[in-house]
Amino acid sequence: MSAHAHASTVGELERRYLGGTFAELCRIESPSGSERACAERVIAELRALGVAVHEDGSGPRAGSDCGNLLARLSGRDGPGARRSLLLCAHLDTVPLQAPVEPVLVDGCWENANDGILGADNKAAVAVLLALARHVHRQGAPVDLELLFTVGEERSLAGARAFDASALRSDFGYVFDHATPIGGIVTDSPTHFRVEASFRGAAAHAGIRPEQGRSAILAAARAVSSMRLGRLDDGSTVNVGTISGGSAVNVVPERCSLLLEARAHGDARAEELVSEVVDRLHEAANLPDCDCDVDVTVERTFSGYHLGASSQPVRVAEAALRACGHEPVRVCSGGASDANELLAQGFPAANLANGTERNHEPGERVSALALEEMLDVALALLDQAASLPPAAAL
Repeated sequence: MSAHAHASTVGELERRYLGGTFAELCRIESPSGSERACAERVIAELRALGVAVHEDGSGPRAGSDCGNLLARLSGRDGPGARRSLLLCAHLDTVPLQAPVEPVLVDGCWENANDGILGADNKAAVAVLLALARHVHRQGAPVDLELLFTVGEERSLAGARAFDASALRSDFGYVFDHATPIGGIVTDSPTHFRVEASFRGAAAHAGIRPEQGRSAILAAARAVSSMRLGRLDDGSTVNVGTISGGSAVNVVPERCSLLLEARAHGDARAEELVSEVVDRLHEAANLPDCDCDVDVTVERTFSGYHLGASSQPVRVAEAALRACGHEPVRVCSGGASDANELLAQGFPAANLANGTERNHEPGERVSALALEEMLDVALALLDQAASLPPAAAL
C-alpha cells in the first residue's frame, strides 16, 4: 500500500452485503471435491440478479461433485459492444480442521473455532458477487465474465479441466495471493509431483533379518541423499509423505514416498526432477538395500513469467494506483488458476487479496481488505475500458 492509507470507497450498503456474504460463504463447507453447496449459493445469488450461470461438465475430471461456473454480465452498451474482462475465484478450500464460525475481531474476520476461515478463496468469491450486484445496479464500462472454479487446492484441477476457449474476454485476473493488496504475481514456478514405491522382501526382524530387504531403509537412503528445502531463490524440493512397513517385528517389504519439485523455468524444474529420480534409483540399488523401485513423475502445473509490458500487468498496476496502492511485482513459489489459464493461452495475472495465514488455523482477512479488493475490481473494469480497442496483449 502507498504511504497514504487508502480509505475504501465502498458504500455502507455494499459494505454490509460484502461482509454478510463473505461470512455466509465461509460457513458453507466446501473442501476440494465437495463444492456443490457453495456453488449453489453462488448460482442462487447470481440468478437473483437475472444473471445466467453455466456449469461445465468438468466435475468428474476435477474430482468434484460440481463443475466450474461461468457467468456473464453485459456492459452499459450491451453485450459484445465493448471489451470484456474476466475475474476468477475458486470455490474450494483445504480440508477443515473445525467448523467455521466467522467473527469480527478488531476489524478482522476470523474463525471462532481452531481451524481455517476459508478466506482462501471465499474472500474473492464474495467480492465477485458484490461486484456483480454493483454492476447489475449501476452498469459497467466493459462486459464482465466471472469464473468460479473447483478443485484449485488439488493442483488446479478445475481450471485444468476448464476450456478457456469458451471465454470471450481479452484478459483476466485471479484474486488468490495471500499478501497485502498491491501484489501482482508476475512469476510462478513449474511444479512436478514424484511418487516412488520401493519393494523389498519381508522377513522376521528378530530371527531372519538377513533374509529381508528393507524398503524403508532404501527410502531413507534416498531421502538422505537428496537436496531438500530451498535450493536457491526460485527452486524447492520437498518430501511430503512417507509410509511403509506392516509391523515392528517384520523387515518392511514396501515403502512409498511422495515428493514435489518446484522451480522457476521449465529447464530448472526438469533438472531437479531428474536429480530426484536418480537419487531414488541409486538408493534402491545400494548393496544393503537391493530393492525394486517404481517412480511416477507428473507435471502438475506450468510456471510463467509476465513482463512489465504485458497487458494484465499494466492494467493491474494502473488500477492499483488509482485505488491508492503501490503495485508490487511478486515472484511466488505457489500457483493459482492463472497458471492454467495462461497454459491454455489466455492472458491472466494473479492479484493479492489481502488475506493472511491461508491454509492455517488463525487465517483471517480484514473487513477493509475485502472492501479494498472490491475497489480494485471496479478499477480494473475502468482501466480495461480505457484501453484502445486494438490494444496488443
